[in-house]
Amino acid sequence: MNQFSITLLSLILTLSAYGQHEDHQTMPTMKSPSMKSKMPRGAKDCSENEVWDYSTASCRSLAMAGMPMTMWMLHGNAFFVQTTQEGPRGNNRFAVPNMIMSEAGRSVGDNHYVDVNLMMTFEKWTFPKEGYPELFQIGEKNEDDKPYIDGQHPHSSPVMGITLSDTIRLGDGKDYLRLFFAPRGQATDGPIAFMHRPSGMMNPDAPLGHHIGQDVSHITSTVLGTSLGIGKIRIEASVFHGEEPKPSKVDLPMGELNSYAGRLIYEISDDFSIMASAGMVKDPEPDDPTLEKVSRYSISSYIQHHLDNGWLLHDTLIFGLMNNYDHVSALRSILYEFWLHSDQPSNYWGRVEFVERTGAELNITNISKPQEPGYVTAITAGYTYDVMKLSDGKLGLGISATKNFSPAEFKDTYGGDPWSGKVFVQLSGMKMVDFGSMK
Repeated sequence: MNQFSITLLSLILTLSAYGQHEDHQTMPTMKSPSMKSKMPRGAKDCSENEVWDYSTASCRSLAMAGMPMTMWMLHGNAFFVQTTQEGPRGNNRFAVPNMIMSEAGRSVGDNHYVDVNLMMTFEKWTFPKEGYPELFQIGEKNEDDKPYIDGQHPHSSPVMGITLSDTIRLGDGKDYLRLFFAPRGQATDGPIAFMHRPSGMMNPDAPLGHHIGQDVSHITSTVLGTSLGIGKIRIEASVFHGEEPKPSKVDLPMGELNSYAGRLIYEISDDFSIMASAGMVKDPEPDDPTLEKVSRYSISSYIQHHLDNGWLLHDTLIFGLMNNYDHVSALRSILYEFWLHSDQPSNYWGRVEFVERTGAELNITNISKPQEPGYVTAITAGYTYDVMKLSDGKLGLGISATKNFSPAEFKDTYGGDPWSGKVFVQLSGMKMVDFGSMK
């Protein structure tokens, strides 16, 4: 474990230990703050003065007439992962996927709630140069200008996203209009990003379909958007800069608004919602000027199943489609993932993926049609045991195994259908503070 990983581990443990103290000092100009430490898992976990935000899979506050409030939230998730892989392209490396999300806001007048959301990660410094080991994964280039192949790129570090928003309450119910601007943040296409949705929070791996019509838009540059919530329907739209951030850079560039996307969400019930999105992205890859425009589409569903003896099953189903990406007319991805848990220490989770890849994307040169896509399959089963539960977080020990199935043309390069195995420590936590009304 390198020095940065040790420092990060120490920081998170310190914050978690601080969260165990129940004697929080009351600020002299405010009511005693109320504390929430339970991570919300769906719309039914939101209070009467909150709505479910699908971009971050969290509860968003609504202003109340005559009740001014100030809120602060901190959520973090980090994995310390050792990976072992089979085959000629297998890689045995240590890496630390991580993210920290902080949000602060306050009501303005009777109907406005203004907040800022900051997403941070240190993956640029906690991933190997060739990326987090993941067979058949692709995307972006490293600092040596080499594409990430069989490795997940680090997310933009240290700022993964920063979003300013105004949520305007419409009437006395939960209808609202949200206006937001993000120098880097979530455009309104794709499903809930994998690090936010409950079914993916226990898995340290990014989906193989991350760039194929799924959640690549969560690190979009220069986003200007809106979300309208009326009853059980959410209508979202945004314009943004299409060029994807470079993971090797520490920057926060702004660009012209040359791309657009829309998303429709319907809440069938508090435990079941469906989502569809479409986007047109101009010049997404700065290193490939011939790639002028791509289209992204997705359909997804999210369900919570309440089982016997307090067990809860979260599952997600996603279909993604990209047109003209990597010079292929269409590339598709299908994902199913789940998380089964209760108040007991055991967590069972898994993921099944079918993703179209080309030989050219994976730098396979010994095939006759390198631009012809074939389906790669990855089946993952995982288990995490919560060793320690704190008032605002937990520490878990996990293990997972992934069986990959490759097209016939890829088998020589990958040594057949290789296995991957991971052991890891997971540190996660969440704290929300409601400072109440000002005196």
